[in-house]
Amino acid sequence: MEESQSYIEFILDGNVCRLDFHAEGVSPTTTLLKYLRSLPNHKGAKEGCAEGDCGACTVVLAELSQGGNLQYKAVNSCLIFLPVVHGKQIITIENLEKDGRLHPIQLAYYDHHASQCGYCTPGFIMTTFPLYKSAIKLDDEKIRHELAGNLCRCTGYKPIIDATKSTCSNPTKDHFSEEEGSIKKLLNEIKNNSKGIYISGNGQVYYSPKSLADVLKYRAENSDTLIISGATDIALQVTKKHEKLAHILDLSQISELKSFQKKQNEISIGSGLPLSEIKDLVKEEFPVLAEMLHWFGSTQIRNLATLGGNIVSASPIGDSLPVLMAYKAQIVLQSVDGERIVPVENFISGYRKTVLAENEIVTRIIIPKTGEGIIVRFYKNSKRNDLDISSVSAAFRVKLNQNKIVDIAIYYGGMAATPVKAIKTEASLFNNEWNKKTVEEAILILSEEFKPISDARAEAAGRRIMAGNLLLKFWFDTTKNHHR
Repeated sequence: MEESQSYIEFILDGNVCRLDFHAEGVSPTTTLLKYLRSLPNHKGAKEGCAEGDCGACTVVLAELSQGGNLQYKAVNSCLIFLPVVHGKQIITIENLEKDGRLHPIQLAYYDHHASQCGYCTPGFIMTTFPLYKSAIKLDDEKIRHELAGNLCRCTGYKPIIDATKSTCSNPTKDHFSEEEGSIKKLLNEIKNNSKGIYISGNGQVYYSPKSLADVLKYRAENSDTLIISGATDIALQVTKKHEKLAHILDLSQISELKSFQKKQNEISIGSGLPLSEIKDLVKEEFPVLAEMLHWFGSTQIRNLATLGGNIVSASPIGDSLPVLMAYKAQIVLQSVDGERIVPVENFISGYRKTVLAENEIVTRIIIPKTGEGIIVRFYKNSKRNDLDISSVSAAFRVKLNQNKIVDIAIYYGGMAATPVKAIKTEASLFNNEWNKKTVEEAILILSEEFKPISDARAEAAGRRIMAGNLLLKFWFDTTKNHHR
């Protein structure tokens, strides 16, 4: 194992803070929210749901980009284990005021009466802060989407939207702009002096290496480790189930896993690249993947969650899997023995199970560019658009030759214990005319192909109807426009 340290360093209130887990007796799975609320002057972030749904705990993390600039990201502090903030600046609602002067966002919320009981207000303001710093164009729809991870029971949202639009439409320099130079210098010093983080004690081991080579070596010697990257799913085992996670291998410091490469015939996405970054990088060549990511979770979730993590979770309702299957994506699995490549379609072996060997991790996802005339679509049925789990999802791929089906692929989430391919339905469509009659006949076959369960999200009969309707919707959409 590489040389390591038992402490983390981060910036809070403009100062470098060192937290030694051995000396201070803090658990490595203590959440950032719990830590902040243990401090005397950081009570603004609050626990509402403890699962990243309400946004009351939102804070901002600032970190250095590859180009050396500061990136500001709103995150759910209830889902972040403390070691993850190593080498970052933590910004809370208390940091926005300076020398008795409110920040422009706070003033806008005041002027537009965007707060009533005030419980959710710090979270809304902190989600707004990166928008203010990015100076991007915002309309009501964009604001609603960016703030979808924050809930308010009082205002009806209109004054919040007005306040956000008012302050972000004409941002001015704030005290964070003046301090960026010194913050960058401090973050670079932490980065240059950092080693891997290794914490052991009180029945827990937490290891966060700095290199991929160390990850693979450690994984080979410790097959019992629980691997995390964004941890937006795993964190719930602590916050909701109150479990003690015994052995964690954290990949969040590995820069090799945050790569993105465009080649002539494919793209390669690092398994640790946050979903929010992937969405912007793929929107031109893989618009359906970008659209799926647009509705994935919330701003705060997308800033933490990774594509590798969503794939390895092997959820039957994980939205990324049907889309990646439709795009014929492949997964690169790596160990100390080398690499192997597995089609996404063959990666899931059962309910929450994969073909990943005990000494392997997912390092990259390779997506080939779609050929001429191939149409791909993704649809999601859920009770609400934002921040909701699918009742049924579907991804389709079709290629037509003079309206005859020469290639067809149909994948569903929520219809079985794994994301599943509708083999019989595909066979009924292949080499037939792409018309309503053919599709309606295929829907009858589809209704018998799967035996979905009934649960809180949908009844089994409802799921069969949804699956058929999504196939019909796909046909209808392809008669209007042909997209990649």
